[in-house]
Amino acid sequence: MPTNHRLLAVCVAVMWGLNFIAIHASLEHFPPLFLVALRFALIAAPTLLLVPRPDVELRWLLGYGVGFGTLQFLFLYWGMAAGMPAGLASLVLQASAPFTVLIGVTIGCDRLGARRSVGILVAVAGLALVGWQRAESAALLPFLLVLAGAFGWAIGNVCNARAKAPNPLHLTLWMSVVPVLPMLVLALVLEGPQRIADSLTGLDDPTAGPAWLGLVYTVLIGTVAGSGVWSWLMTRHPAGVVAPFSMLVPVVGMSAAWIMLGETVSTGELAGATLVVAGVLLGSRQAAALPAPDRGLDARKSTTQRAKINKSWV
Repeated sequence: MPTNHRLLAVCVAVMWGLNFIAIHASLEHFPPLFLVALRFALIAAPTLLLVPRPDVELRWLLGYGVGFGTLQFLFLYWGMAAGMPAGLASLVLQASAPFTVLIGVTIGCDRLGARRSVGILVAVAGLALVGWQRAESAALLPFLLVLAGAFGWAIGNVCNARAKAPNPLHLTLWMSVVPVLPMLVLALVLEGPQRIADSLTGLDDPTAGPAWLGLVYTVLIGTVAGSGVWSWLMTRHPAGVVAPFSMLVPVVGMSAAWIMLGETVSTGELAGATLVVAGVLLGSRQAAALPAPDRGLDARKSTTQRAKINKSWV
């Protein structure tokens, strides 16, 4: 991956790391399932009117929307509303990286070498340690919910890569159309119309201002800008190469949560976080490139071969 593409991936990680602070602010006011529907509805409405449908197979568009849009944010928002700290959620969600590699191997579009295998095992050990620490504090369910969101993200990663959209931003925008109706139905059934109405009309609530600002950040920066650049990278590099850059997200997310929200983690959780990051970084390292072939030598060989062929016709 070229250096400028790596820098773009780092920028996306920063956008997404700060996104967890914005989500936390929005969840202080909006019910989680309705917040997912609202987040994507704000993008879907202008998309349907102004943006042409991307030239990709429908199955990959739907798969991206269901995985990245619906499943990821359904379980992420649900888990955070159930008590998962924003910083720790930014870490657990990055299980999408080993999940992406494993799904890629399963469907035959990627290879799992020894280094990647060790990296995945280390990352899984780190996640298990974090889960054990969460279980000891009676907060295992939020951890499992966010982990399910990571699996949804991995499904979206693979579908995104297989779509090979000529315009990644269009794919990102149209992906946002998929989650709106299912999430709105779930919100109406599980959260109720009254709770939804209260969140939309209670503008005098002290949490309303930060919640709407957080929603604007999530829509414009987290989804349109971040996911658009991420989609662009996914179309140009294997999913298993791009996905590990998401491991920078918890570095930003946990640091921002510590500074802005006063969140802390236990020693065991910090050790698990270190294992997760180390494991994914190990698994994402590329083997040393082979020396480029000597084109001049190839040309000389070709000239010699042509000379021999011409001589044989004399």
